Amino acid sequence: MTVLLVPGAWAAFPDRPLKLVVPFSPGGGTDSITRALAVGMAQGLGQSVVVENKPGAGTVIGSDFVAKSAPDGYVLVMATFAHAVNPSLVAKLPFDTERAFAAVGMVARGPNVLVVRSDSALKSLRDVLDLARAQPGKLSYASQGNGTSAHLAGEMFDNLARVRMTHIPYRGAGPAMSDLLGGQVDMMFATAAAVAPHIASGRLRALAVTSSERSAALPQVPTVAEWVPGYSVESWYGLLAPAGTPPEVIARLHAAMVQATQTPEFKRKLEPEGLVVDAGSPAELDAYIRREEARWRRIVKDNHIKPD
Repeated sequence: MTVLLVPGAWAAFPDRPLKLVVPFSPGGGTDSITRALAVGMAQGLGQSVVVENKPGAGTVIGSDFVAKSAPDGYVLVMATFAHAVNPSLVAKLPFDTERAFAAVGMVARGPNVLVVRSDSALKSLRDVLDLARAQPGKLSYASQGNGTSAHLAGEMFDNLARVRMTHIPYRGAGPAMSDLLGGQVDMMFATAAAVAPHIASGRLRALAVTSSERSAALPQVPTVAEWVPGYSVESWYGLLAPAGTPPEVIARLHAAMVQATQTPEFKRKLEPEGLVVDAGSPAELDAYIRREEARWRRIVKDNHIKPD
């Protein structure tokens, strides 16, 4: 579809409701954060922002819907970690990740948390490293599936620390967490939202966060990088529009996004996720995604990772 720009053509944008696609099922962390953002953006834009869940195929279904939508700013997608990993994990994507989208802006970023059961003999990351080096393959870690952030966080740990642990993939974070709590696996590089209640109740112990800096939500917990130099894995959320969306529209959407992230209501939604607002520019998000895609392509290739 070709969009013809004429002076003032987008001055009235938006003049009808917008659609914000979540490529996951309702009820998860991405869904919750997106709905909070939609409320704030609606206030800034003066139009309703309707959240629509389009789960499936590791976010590919929802992303493809947006990639093939009209480039007029009325259909957006909340991209996550999976968006940067799928190009190297999925053999034939129905869109070109680098060319099908226009960045609106980063919304928030945060760490995963390496956790063990509270009764585990592993009291620190030093213990994990010592045991993993002494007995390769003995330690196991759960994930919500091959190619997920919890899985790739473990693969990067193995690579940079030069150890070998055993990855146990599950079909979802719920079953993975159940087996961790039940003692079937030793640890998990889980999202902060998934483990926060269990850390608070004393059922899990946090050994490290995967971000390059310590998390404000867990200030006493060290980073993996303090023991494994160069290590960094983040959960992130960023808004994307279809490629070809006019710059004037991108600028309007970005301004509304920034305004929405500064509200107390939105910041309260981030706290359980261990996330911090990072409302960057479109160019910054575009560069970030390209760096992440290149980084994870190497990890996926070197470790021969295949989707479930």
